Amino acid sequence: MNDVVIALAMIVVAGVGAQWLAWRLALPAIVVLLVAGFLIGPATGILHPTSLFGDLLRPTVALGVAVILFEGGLSLNFQRISGVYKGVWRLVLIGACIAFMLGALNAHYVAELSWPSALVFASILIVTGPTVIIPLLRQARLERRVASLLRWEAILADPFGALLAVLMFEGYLVYHGEQGFQILAVRAIAGLLLGGAGGWALGKGLIWLFVGGRVPEFLKVPLIFICVIGCYALSDLVLEESGLLTVTVLGLVLGNSRLASLEELKRFKEAITIVLVSSVFIVLTASVQLSSLAQFGLQDLAFVLVLLFVIRPVSVWLGTIGAHLSWRERVLVGWIAPRGIVAVAVSGLFARSLVEHDVADGERLAVLSFAVVVATVFAHGFTLGPFSRWLGLSSHTGPGLLLVGSSRFSVALATKLKTLKVPSLIVDRNWGKLRLSRHAGLEHYYGEVLSEEVENALPLENYSALLALTDNDDYNALVATNFGPLFGRGEVYQFAPSEEQGEQERFRRVVTLGGRPFLSPEHSYNDLETKMCEGWFIKASELTETYGWVAFMEALPETAIVLMVIEPKKKLRPLNGPPNGTPVSGSIILSLVACEYAEEREKRS
Repeated sequence: MNDVVIALAMIVVAGVGAQWLAWRLALPAIVVLLVAGFLIGPATGILHPTSLFGDLLRPTVALGVAVILFEGGLSLNFQRISGVYKGVWRLVLIGACIAFMLGALNAHYVAELSWPSALVFASILIVTGPTVIIPLLRQARLERRVASLLRWEAILADPFGALLAVLMFEGYLVYHGEQGFQILAVRAIAGLLLGGAGGWALGKGLIWLFVGGRVPEFLKVPLIFICVIGCYALSDLVLEESGLLTVTVLGLVLGNSRLASLEELKRFKEAITIVLVSSVFIVLTASVQLSSLAQFGLQDLAFVLVLLFVIRPVSVWLGTIGAHLSWRERVLVGWIAPRGIVAVAVSGLFARSLVEHDVADGERLAVLSFAVVVATVFAHGFTLGPFSRWLGLSSHTGPGLLLVGSSRFSVALATKLKTLKVPSLIVDRNWGKLRLSRHAGLEHYYGEVLSEEVENALPLENYSALLALTDNDDYNALVATNFGPLFGRGEVYQFAPSEEQGEQERFRRVVTLGGRPFLSPEHSYNDLETKMCEGWFIKASELTETYGWVAFMEALPETAIVLMVIEPKKKLRPLNGPPNGTPVSGSIILSLVACEYAEEREKRS
């Protein structure tokens, strides 16, 4: 019992720790997860998931994959597919069929698998795992169109790939007389109907319960969580892996509803998914045996290379004909197809099943699937960012700033950022206040930043930080709270609440609601607007080896306000006091100074 508890703790700590390390080192998270799993598993022998968990390992991993796919479906909004729907469906249908046929030939003639194993494995490999592609998209910051294409393909192809593998395996049983064709047909039709229609009906039923107030708020998220597990298990009773389709459809239905509690559900599922993705990757990697890896031969290497450099590009290029995609988009999508948890989990399932039905080379599927996952994760994880920038499909060259609230100060700040070639966008729900932004020729958006339309209308992936700069402290706190999960709690800022609210109230509010304070409480919205009317301006100062932070502070007037530090890699650090750590050479310091400072310097010169 203690061994199992220690193993579970080790898996979670290693998984989340790998995610944190990947964030700190700016590496693809899946790469670090694979290395961590290998180190505590085959390399050192510290963790043996198969012997520890026994028969519970496979169903536990399967449930984890189901929750991950549900969260993926929940994040897919049909409004976002409007520009790439042809490309998505051609990839999922036509491209997947081409990839399946070419993959079967590759597995049989290059990897030298028998036809039953080749057909099953080719079915599995048409998937591009959302557990891999979503973290990569989060780090690479692609243009919205191509990012949406890759995300939709990853989510939609997973259940269909798993179902196709089931049908190929069942077809093998029919061919050898172990099962009647009528039984296979009935199970396949029932599984698909239960998976598609059942997921849709369950989603609509949950919406009806929630909208009618028939479920209390505190039970909504637990009820959905139970429904995901229940419908997955029920569908699998009819046809194995059809539960993946059910939970994906359920997520799509709920994700495209207008439930008031949907954001809370998304945040909960996002947190659960991060833990599940990390843990499942650690478990699957640690389960690999060194003896199995030793069986990897030249024909297996050739199989992986053909898959990477021939099958994926050809299937994408042929499948997206007439999809109105640029050649750059087709080239990028034709290269990026990392496989993940679903490929490994389903391969392990069918490897054992094929061996049990006298297909001897079925045991090679597990090793081949890991080889494909490792090759695609490393190759695509390290090349997606540079390759997308080379093709001109990266959303921007450096982090940008989203400014909520149009005012004299925010317009002056955005203008200065524009001269420094740092992207910025001013959002306001007051058309009159946006007049200053329009006249200054700045990027701006008229609308409610808290509305759902903003996610679809704005390229939020272009911005790495948010400043809430309206004259309403409560609204600023609400905006910062809403965008915290998107940008990270450490990258959303708001004016520090005014002194009149009291010390205890201000402390409690900043910690539990809102973002990090921007400037000190005395520099409020009204104070900055007054200063701008008096002629104050924003000054940019670049630090050098000879003109460092100390020299800058000595030359700065006592009345000046240091606003933010722009680091050499364009990372923005808004301030509310002295910066944490001395800014290095190459950093640009933005400060708000009085007009007398400029007049004094003119007299000196």
